[in-house]
Amino acid sequence: MKVKLSAIQLNAKADVEQNLATINKLLFKLTQATNSEENEHIVVLPECCLFFGASDKAQLQLAKNTQLKQSTMHSELQLALGALAKAYQVTLIAGTIPIIVADSDKFTNSSCAFSSHGELIGRYDKIHLFDVNVQDNEKNYCESRFTQAGKKPCVVKTPMAKVGLTVCFDLRFPELFQKLRTLGADIITVPSAFTRVTGKAHWQTLLQARAIENQVYIIAAGQEGVHENGRETWGHSLIVSPWGETLACIEQGEGIISADFIPEEITKIRASMPLKHAVIS
Repeated sequence: MKVKLSAIQLNAKADVEQNLATINKLLFKLTQATNSEENEHIVVLPECCLFFGASDKAQLQLAKNTQLKQSTMHSELQLALGALAKAYQVTLIAGTIPIIVADSDKFTNSSCAFSSHGELIGRYDKIHLFDVNVQDNEKNYCESRFTQAGKKPCVVKTPMAKVGLTVCFDLRFPELFQKLRTLGADIITVPSAFTRVTGKAHWQTLLQARAIENQVYIIAAGQEGVHENGRETWGHSLIVSPWGETLACIEQGEGIISADFIPEEITKIRASMPLKHAVIS
């Protein structure tokens, strides 16, 4: 059975229902193009996949409004994304959504993984928050104002492979990717909303470096274009091989990219070039 890796690129709005409709349309298109009976599928959505182009304070309000009191899931947003994974029978790494932190006025920026049965099989809360100055329309970003940083790495076990979860700014911290590789990841996902300025300078270089260093597949799904609040994101969603090759790329606009997952390639590369990290005192 073949395994497909896909990334969906979005220009998400500050409207949950509109974004769900767009994702639904793209998942329909994607699954129509492949034979679901012959393929297992891992699909990655961008950071802030259900709500983007508004303030972080609006993200906080969304987290509060969609909180579930009694459920195996924490948010109505998780329920909606799990339903999409089940409907299209894909393993869905659902970008990120805001989830309220108990007894706090903050939320986590959480990447949620769903099985093809719609079950929540993993959740990673973004560890490295985007508090920086950038020469773009926004000028500066302070994600930590309303977002609480995560504390633990997360590797999700799927029928196809172990998948390590990261989010956007995490890409600049190689030690997190090394930890995920140590925990057994063969695929690492990078849902993102990279700014146009930083994306143009560093996005592809960093993705290829993380793939090469850890000899893993990288699936990087990005936000793209000008958003309702004037913020510009870079797009250029990529799937990168364990050898650092670009297997698929969509530069601009909303759309889908796909590539084959070939475990034998990982085995071959790791055997021919074993990378053992030395202890340096």
